[in-house]
Amino acid sequence: MTGNRMVKYPQKSRMLDSEERPSFLSTELFPFRSRFMDLDGHRIHYIDEGNGPTLVFYHGNPTYSFLYRKVIGGLLSNFRCIAFDYPGFGLSKAAATYDFLPQSHAEVSKRFLEKLKIRKYSPVMSDWGGPIGLNVASLQPDRVERLIIGNTFAWPVNGDFHFEAFSRFFGGFPGIWIIPRFHAFVRMLIPAGTKRARLSQEEMNAYLLPMPDGPSRMPTYIFPREIRKSKEFLTRLEERLATLREKPTLFLWADADIAFRKTELHRFQSHFPRNATTILKGSGHFLWEDDPETIIDTILEFAS
Repeated sequence: MTGNRMVKYPQKSRMLDSEERPSFLSTELFPFRSRFMDLDGHRIHYIDEGNGPTLVFYHGNPTYSFLYRKVIGGLLSNFRCIAFDYPGFGLSKAAATYDFLPQSHAEVSKRFLEKLKIRKYSPVMSDWGGPIGLNVASLQPDRVERLIIGNTFAWPVNGDFHFEAFSRFFGGFPGIWIIPRFHAFVRMLIPAGTKRARLSQEEMNAYLLPMPDGPSRMPTYIFPREIRKSKEFLTRLEERLATLREKPTLFLWADADIAFRKTELHRFQSHFPRNATTILKGSGHFLWEDDPETIIDTILEFAS
């Protein structure tokens, strides 16, 4: 419950399932219509729910649109909520030659919004969704109304031991061995990154089953590798943040995140001075799982 208001979900009459919707993602668990778009050789899965100002949700690693189900359920009465899966994540299928790099995900995201003819929107981002969503926003700042930023980054982190160690493990030899064999990124990081929520087995299966074999899990290895390797992309991104400097910005910052610290929050605040900041106490990296009620209330107050 959010204050005195229950989180609302669509009525069952609106839960129209595509033939491509797998059985592990039930309408009770993910009560939204699955839509699919053919885009540059990819098959992009997305949901498009509600009416009002448009919010576009960018996920990170190793998640997909499912991550935002609780928050979208509480916002769709006031906003049009669009959440999509990058190629190779969730229910989206990648073209055979796709490289799964952050820059490529950003290019696909930009084309996705263009094909949907989204003219004005506010991006909602965390983890790798930050660099991807901010890259898209910085290239077309006139289309951006507000920024809603969860725990993330938007600059090179090479030389920072905190990030280097993580990248060299999960994005180095250990990762390339354990991720395809044991689905290690999902099995280890989802539980470690949820501090308050207790995910059911059905919810864990929704994160595990979209990537059923070794090759399909490799995109979750590429993201941690690119913490080090995408330095040029991240350098250009930070330079372009100035195009968004005057946008009203909401920071939703989990204070028990294993990845992003107050150091990153303070750097963001210097880039976006017109900000409001809500600290999500006790919440972990997957803040959208841990404290959806506070997030819903805060976004409603900030963006309505």
